[in-house]
Amino acid sequence: MTRTRTTTRPPGRHDQRHPGRPRTARGPHDWFAERLLAVLSGRRPVHSLLGHTVGPAYQQLVTLAPAGPLRDRLLPVLRHCGRFHPGPGVIEAFARIATGDRVSAMAFRLEQGPDLRWRCAAIEIQGPRP
Repeated sequence: MTRTRTTTRPPGRHDQRHPGRPRTARGPHDWFAERLLAVLSGRRPVHSLLGHTVGPAYQQLVTLAPAGPLRDRLLPVLRHCGRFHPGPGVIEAFARIATGDRVSAMAFRLEQGPDLRWRCAAIEIQGPRP
C-alpha cells in the first residue's frame, strides 16, 4: 500500500491518536481547579469541597460562591492551569478561565497534609474582563 502523506500511522488507520506518545500526568492542582470552577459557576455545591479545604479557605469559598463570580456566565471553561512549588508539600497554582472573549483568573494554594492528601489553604479570584 502506498502512502501519499508522511505519517507515522500504520496503513488503514485513520484516527489521530498517538499510542506511543506518553500522556502527561495531571496533578492535584488540575483536579482542584476543575472542582473549584464547578463550584464557582454553580454546577456543584460548595460543600463538595469541604474535605478538600483547610482553615480559612473553606470560609473564603463559602463567601465567594453565593456571590457567583462565574455564575453569570453561560459555561466557563478552564483554559490553562499552572503551578509553582515554593517548597515541599506546597503547590501555588493559577488558572485562566474563559467564556467567549471574557477572561477570569483564579489562584489557590494547595498544601499536603500528614496523610499525604492535598488540601486547599487559600483561594483568590479575579473577575471577568472583556
